[in-house]
Amino acid sequence: MKQSFVTSNSRVTIPKEVRQQLGIRPGSRVTFQVVGDQVEIRLVSTPADELTSGFGLVKSKRRAAPSEFDPAQLASRTADFEFSVPVFSN
Repeated sequence: MKQSFVTSNSRVTIPKEVRQQLGIRPGSRVTFQVVGDQVEIRLVSTPADELTSGFGLVKSKRRAAPSEFDPAQLASRTADFEFSVPVFSN
């Protein structure tokens, strides 16, 4: 049997082994029920899995590129131009 202490704020830490066995993680909901002189803790729900990628979460305000768009062709066009940077002296 695992033990835990009640803090001055009336909080109790659920031991790691119990959390792992029941699948309790931050954001999980549990219920408490008094049965005689004991308390039962039951898992009600767990939060959705954490996101590993944010891809697709934000919608762009720009229009999508046309299907005939060829980035390689665009790159070859910009390679033909020479860019010069002005040099300033004091």
